Amino acid sequence: MDKVRTVSDTKRDFYTHHTRPINSIYRRFIEELLVEMHLLSVNVDFRYDPIFALGVVTSFERFIQGYQPEKDKDSIFSALCHSVGGNAEQYQQEAQSLLTQVQGMSILEFMEILKVASSRMPGDGILSEIFQAIAQNAQFKYSRLFTVGLYTLVVKIAPNLVENKEQRNQIFDLISEVFHLSSEKIEKDLELYRSNLDKMEQLLAVTEDMLEAERKKQRKAIQQTQITDSYINLTNDHQDDSTNS
Repeated sequence: MDKVRTVSDTKRDFYTHHTRPINSIYRRFIEELLVEMHLLSVNVDFRYDPIFALGVVTSFERFIQGYQPEKDKDSIFSALCHSVGGNAEQYQQEAQSLLTQVQGMSILEFMEILKVASSRMPGDGILSEIFQAIAQNAQFKYSRLFTVGLYTLVVKIAPNLVENKEQRNQIFDLISEVFHLSSEKIEKDLELYRSNLDKMEQLLAVTEDMLEAERKKQRKAIQQTQITDSYINLTNDHQDDSTNS
């Protein structure tokens, strides 16, 4: 029997592929995402799908915004995917493909695709095929990242609608019914996701204010040094003139 990979194995693999230090502000998020992806990857019922991929890509992009150095972001994401046996390019391509699929789609059309998946009638298009495969999988393994992926699709289709909690719940109640999921669990995960986004944005704003204050302090110190140097030069020039005369 193959040995089940541990969290330590996955973390070791991650830091083998991304060898640079992780920016301290983002370290907790990255490690939590890594653990979440690991636990799913070793679950016998878990099956990778493009909606999950969209959830991973969206979570990473939203919570990693502002990361410095910027060039490390691709390396971190690649290491995340590789450490759980995935491929970063596949995640990104399939996530983008899903967003392209719903471009220009109305929320009513989206809900109709869901209803068709629930009825087991033949569907049309990649999104319909994905929905049907999930709806007909009695062992489907739910994850928070799957819900983030669905939420991202809904935001893409109707960005203003998702701010209305009643209408948002109506859509996700249908989703939970079609996929045989707990509506309470979905709502709780969505609220946590949105709340964490708000907290991250606040943290980044505070951090930026602190960095700007430090930059101003440094500029002031440089200006003061330049003034002092100019004064010293003028004094030396004056002393030289006095000596020469």
